[in-house]
Amino acid sequence: MATEALERSDQSWLRRAWQFVWVDVPAEVRKVTWPTWDELKKATGVIIVFVLALGVLIGVMDWLLQLIFVTVVSKLF
Repeated sequence: MATEALERSDQSWLRRAWQFVWVDVPAEVRKVTWPTWDELKKATGVIIVFVLALGVLIGVMDWLLQLIFVTVVSKLF
């Protein structure tokens, strides 16, 4: 299919665009394995926990680097 798309076609670009949007895209969407509601809730929970943990980590690193560079280094000069 990929090589067919690259070959020169007798069809106009408008006809090929229409076929892509109305034929090819729905065919590919039907092949997708969609998650169940429980899988979606679990994945969302994992993402929320990860984002919160990353936010705390960045906050601690910011506080520590500020302590080192602003407070300690400023006392050296």
